[in-house]
Amino acid sequence: MRRIDILLASELSGGHAPFRHGEFDVAFHPWTDVAELPLIEGALWIFIDWVLPEMSGLELCRRVRADSLTSHAHVTMVLEEDNLEDRKRALRTGADDYMVGPLARGALLDRVLGARHGEQDSTGIRLLAQGDLMVDVAAFQARFKGKPISLMPNELRLLRYFIEHPGRVFSRAQLISALGKQEPPVDERTVDVWIGRLRRALRGAGAGNPLRTVRSLGYVFDSL
Repeated sequence: MRRIDILLASELSGGHAPFRHGEFDVAFHPWTDVAELPLIEGALWIFIDWVLPEMSGLELCRRVRADSLTSHAHVTMVLEEDNLEDRKRALRTGADDYMVGPLARGALLDRVLGARHGEQDSTGIRLLAQGDLMVDVAAFQARFKGKPISLMPNELRLLRYFIEHPGRVFSRAQLISALGKQEPPVDERTVDVWIGRLRRALRGAGAGNPLRTVRSLGYVFDSL
């Protein structure tokens, strides 16, 4: 299966349930300008409303293009009306195309699945590293000083997310959301199990313990 991750800084009628069609597995991520990015594991498509609560859609589009984690995304601006000047401004700011809202699930999926998805769409990110600790996204493997680290899928995905966001404290709920584990619901204490396994694996590989517990808040990955 080929995965497509859709970030929605827009209201969507029809719900956010995952969708599978042919070779494509589509994951929806409700997202705002202040929320943390989820873990992006496939081709990335972002839908941005022209008007947002905290900033303009144009400003969010600029930030998307400036962030290495999202700069490769296909960006669709969702306009309030089909205005020629608004279309030009959206495209000049970095949007790839536009739609007129309100956004409906069926029209969105038609747009995304109707596009050509080449190998270059896979995530835009191949290797992530902090010091001698590396995650090879393409190979789905972690290494320390070149030596493979044995990790279960959730722990590997968690490590990748921490490496993408070093020095930032995440609550258990944020980590569950980032890994797309809300449905079916996951008990927040499950995160503690993931963290414990990840710590043991890192220590066993000689990488020490870069994962720090922040009391009453959550966990943070300290830069190596």
